[in-house]
Amino acid sequence: MNTHPTATLHMANGSKIVIELLPEAAPNTVNSFIYAASRGFMDHHAIQRIVPGNWVDVTYQAFGHKECQYLIPNEFELHPEIEPLDSHPGCVCMGGYGEDGLASCEFFFPLRDCPDHKGIYPVFGKVIEGMDEIRRLEKVKTRPVDFPIPGVEVNEPVEPEVIEKVELDLKGQTYPEPIRMKVQNLPPCWTDMR
Repeated sequence: MNTHPTATLHMANGSKIVIELLPEAAPNTVNSFIYAASRGFMDHHAIQRIVPGNWVDVTYQAFGHKECQYLIPNEFELHPEIEPLDSHPGCVCMGGYGEDGLASCEFFFPLRDCPDHKGIYPVFGKVIEGMDEIRRLEKVKTRPVDFPIPGVEVNEPVEPEVIEKVELDLKGQTYPEPIRMKVQNLPPCWTDMR
């Protein structure tokens, strides 16, 4: 029997994306995702960044909640005994800001194989339903957005693509709050939220 927790992203258009979370692959990252999702911080959120051929990035502003404005340690510095998973379409990865840490709950769906992400942006889940919705999102009409970090391409959907609700099934397990970075050097893309 599979005891992995799952998260179902109910989209406003009626579609859903179901993610199987992988605590053994990235335990603190999973804890951070569950922390944010269980408190409703991901609900009613319009997807912010789509780079066709690369990734669908759900948010770059911590879901617009100050409670999600925290950084967590790189998973594989926290758990050097864990071999990082390969990043490819069908995976769910956590974003990050280099040495400053991982981005609490800013997750993305890679649209191609990303070998350069291994050990940097941890794979903490896999899509078990809804890859067709992710591929549809890749093709929606977007417009460019000015971004405070040089060299980062940001395109937002012209018509909002909204995650209406994230529903968790923790299979009867409990998950602790994530371990956070001791020093919180928050990224400039969160500045206008402070």
